[in-house]
Amino acid sequence: MGVLSVVLLVFFIIAAILLILLVLIQNEEGDSLGGIFAGGSSSAFGSRSGNVLTRATSILGGIFLVLSLGLALLNRTPGGTGVEDAGRQLGAEGTSDWWQESGEANDADSPPDPLE
Repeated sequence: MGVLSVVLLVFFIIAAILLILLVLIQNEEGDSLGGIFAGGSSSAFGSRSGNVLTRATSILGGIFLVLSLGLALLNRTPGGTGVEDAGRQLGAEGTSDWWQESGEANDADSPPDPLE
């Protein structure tokens, strides 16, 4: 892993821990989206004025998403081949009928069919 990947991974872990802590700190007033099910305020999504914790949570959530996309782009396969190409390559290599080969070998050991 490169230096940039390690730095992004450290920031990613810090952002994840802070995001978990911020969500756990917030109180359950019923003024947010959860108020729909609990019967909180009169508007559908609660009051529009968010406090510092909700604003920090949304900003940290955005940072978390950007860092996860950055890590995904940095740690992708070097050749640019995707899962689809790898599946086609594996399919071309194993075209033999492996299920029929193992079935023929086990016919002598299997008990006779009662319907015959």
